Amino acid sequence: MESNKYCIIMAGGVGSRFWPVSRNATPKQFLDILGTGQSFLQATVHRFEKIIPAENIIIVSAMQYKDLIKKQVPELPDENILLETRRRNTAPCIAYATYKLYKKHPDACVVVTPSDHLIINEEAFLDTIRTVLDYAAGTKELYTLGIKPTRPETQYGYIQTNRAKSKQINGHTAYQVKTFTEKPNADLAKVLVKSGEFLWNSGIFVWNLEAIKSELEKHLPDVAAQFKEISDMYYTSKEQSAADDAYEASTAISIDYGVMEKTSKSWVFEASFGWSDLGTWESLYVHNEKDSDNNMIMADAKMMIDTKDSIIVSNEKGKLVVVKGLQNYMVISTKDVLLVCPRDEKGFKEIFTDLAVKDLSKYQ
Repeated sequence: MESNKYCIIMAGGVGSRFWPVSRNATPKQFLDILGTGQSFLQATVHRFEKIIPAENIIIVSAMQYKDLIKKQVPELPDENILLETRRRNTAPCIAYATYKLYKKHPDACVVVTPSDHLIINEEAFLDTIRTVLDYAAGTKELYTLGIKPTRPETQYGYIQTNRAKSKQINGHTAYQVKTFTEKPNADLAKVLVKSGEFLWNSGIFVWNLEAIKSELEKHLPDVAAQFKEISDMYYTSKEQSAADDAYEASTAISIDYGVMEKTSKSWVFEASFGWSDLGTWESLYVHNEKDSDNNMIMADAKMMIDTKDSIIVSNEKGKLVVVKGLQNYMVISTKDVLLVCPRDEKGFKEIFTDLAVKDLSKYQ
């Protein structure tokens, strides 16, 4: 393991699309939704520990999750847990980690990753990360991982590759990025996949600190300035207060929109290692085993009668779940919420939003 390689894990989301299992107090990155014996965050940390030492892994998350992080990944030094008091999307999160790390290790090369991805072929994934880290360390370019699409998925963003500008790096192909596309509708998703020019946007980035710092200052100067100006406070007792002020003054903007879509130095590595951004019950349904009636069932005891194409989940030990006569439904049971609704992403989102409107926010 090389001392100048780092991993920045973004773990501040609320995971609302996995409600009611994921809640504001304990969002999905801290839950063992897959039943593997470890949370998404723990799985992400342990995966990267195979190529990056624990002392070089940094987690950026919300202040309210500090104790959860320390409990789940006690091997990380306190100074590696960066806490946000405002939700400002990914660009301020990355700027904070970048400028803090730059103070001590300006020659560092980092991989930036969400905390809740499913990686099926871990060996292939880590080989790709090693390759990109080694290459990016000596360039001024910004890299992201693009996943070769296997279906016209509407829940992922897409990256259009410039096939005229590519390079081979240790058996991997990298393309200059042409455009980024937000989550498309079903018809557009089919067109994008059929074209052969688009990859799924994984949200995983690799770059050296000099490269990302330069592009942040060029394309998001206001955000960059907030975290650059407090450099003297990093690794001191004044850091948290200074970071709080920086977040307060920062614009909420994603690194994709703020930098990657604007820079001329954006490249994408084409990758294929069995990946999913497990952001919804639907995405979990795609990757989980189903019974003979195409139901995804996660429950200690169950009895399904005339039920097909449904998602059935109970996180209560020893509870018998009986479902009869449903097709294409979701049944999610927790200790204080029972959700029964059609498998409809839009309708599900409306339910979660309505909780606050109907004065039921304690269940969010």
